[in-house]
Amino acid sequence: MSAAASGPGRRARVSRLVSFSATHRLHSKSLSNEENLKLFGKCNNPNGHGHNYKVVVTVHGEIDPVTGMVMNLTDLKEYMEEAIMKPLDHKNLDLDVPYFADVVRGKELLKFYLLAF
Repeated sequence: MSAAASGPGRRARVSRLVSFSATHRLHSKSLSNEENLKLFGKCNNPNGHGHNYKVVVTVHGEIDPVTGMVMNLTDLKEYMEEAIMKPLDHKNLDLDVPYFADVVRGKELLKFYLLAF
């Protein structure tokens, strides 16, 4: 693609989706075992329970007039492998991910973890 074809100031976005599976247990150290079971139900199973997650990362930016890309998709794939797949896929979030060691893990905290990257 020539520099004239992409032009200055042309913007685009590129998205990539990854899926991963992980397990965790909803359990608060501030509550008794009975209170945890009442509040979280089957999600308080001592062996945990699993989820399948999908994460979409979107990069917005100006199209590079030389490459015709906002971002090299190979670079995005490698970044997502390091930031999402390696630390989270097929992991026990309670035991394998230090970020979640002392908090009750829910979807909201997973979102904050991912936004930190």
